[in-house]
Amino acid sequence: MKRNVDLSEISDGKLYTINDMAKLGCQDCVGCFACCRGMGNSIVLDPLDVFRISEKTGLGFEGLLQAHIELNVVDGIILPNLRQTGLNEACAFLNSEGRCSIHEARPGICRLFPLGRYYEDGDYKYFLQVNECQKGNRTKVKISKWVDTTEYPKYKAYILKWHYFLNEVEELLARSKDEGYNKQCCMLILQAFYMKKYDVTRDFFEQFGERLHVVREALS
Repeated sequence: MKRNVDLSEISDGKLYTINDMAKLGCQDCVGCFACCRGMGNSIVLDPLDVFRISEKTGLGFEGLLQAHIELNVVDGIILPNLRQTGLNEACAFLNSEGRCSIHEARPGICRLFPLGRYYEDGDYKYFLQVNECQKGNRTKVKISKWVDTTEYPKYKAYILKWHYFLNEVEELLARSKDEGYNKQCCMLILQAFYMKKYDVTRDFFEQFGERLHVVREALS
């Protein structure tokens, strides 16, 4: 999800790499789950997010749609996001103790928070959103530890491919005047990257690359 804001207004003015330190430590969020409530449809899920959550919960995409995720239009493309429920508009995976019930499989946006990604010249760096986390006295933590993602080089390559692919699709749909065609494109993306099961015995990133090639061919 793109944010059309001046970076200087929301960050500390620095750009970070995966090996840098930033003020992220929040004492394991003890007593606080503010970032798990009232987020609307902003926690958009990429294909790896849904794969991880499915593995953790044993629910397929259709099962997750029943109570945990929903579909919304993001920059012209239909994509899934975490569902907010109840009077407090809390994440559907927040338990009664105010803790994440799928923490090991939490989405990429949740792993980042309060970091964001700044994309430029086919790459990205991180920035610290200074007014998002409500915990005070945060300590410095290495970003690689904070993001907590194995096979990081593969993961970064995947994130870049997904980001720039969505940009391409957004431009394609914006140029098209055919509502039916645009809907077909969105359904193709949902079916190829989210609904179709991944083989758990094979590398996810390799399967994603294969699907990306097929979808690009279909959209060209």
